[in-house]
Amino acid sequence: MIFVFYLLDESAYQLCDGFGLNLRYYSVHPNIGGTFNSEKEAHDPKKNPVSFKFREKLPLRNLVRHIAVEITGIADGNAYIDEFIDRDERSVNGIFAPGDMFCINGNKIKLAGDDPGCGVFFVPVGDPSKAVKVTRIGENSASTITGIAPETHYQYNRIEIRTQYSGSTTTFLKSPRSIISDFVLETA
Repeated sequence: MIFVFYLLDESAYQLCDGFGLNLRYYSVHPNIGGTFNSEKEAHDPKKNPVSFKFREKLPLRNLVRHIAVEITGIADGNAYIDEFIDRDERSVNGIFAPGDMFCINGNKIKLAGDDPGCGVFFVPVGDPSKAVKVTRIGENSASTITGIAPETHYQYNRIEIRTQYSGSTTTFLKSPRSIISDFVLETA
């Protein structure tokens, strides 16, 4: 086992020193992009990014015919809110306290777009017109949003995310869509 770690570490050192690896199943070679105006020009990581090219060799390509693929279902490509965690109360999909840090986990929930209606909202079950927008957002990714819970003055609330995020970082929806939690949160 120690040999495997040594091999991996030594391989990484060789690649970082500019040497290629030529192994039985694949080869890896460092690559520097962009152009240099002279041999004395300093390396600029933005202009000349370093990357690694991976190439499979014939023995690995021959193994492909022995691979069996089993389809176990279709991935859910829809946007949804999976869970709401009140970090201070240590509650999952149950309660929240105004001023506590929260974490929302789900799929395609990233806040994106220039529409002013985009955001995370705590929506009172009894009066949805009194939705309160979260003003303090921390992490904002396709699967996780963190922030500070607002005061809604209502006992029962749902989470609603309004976003123009489509799953792409370059193409947004023309108008915001709403992603609403299946669960109801109770104010602590």
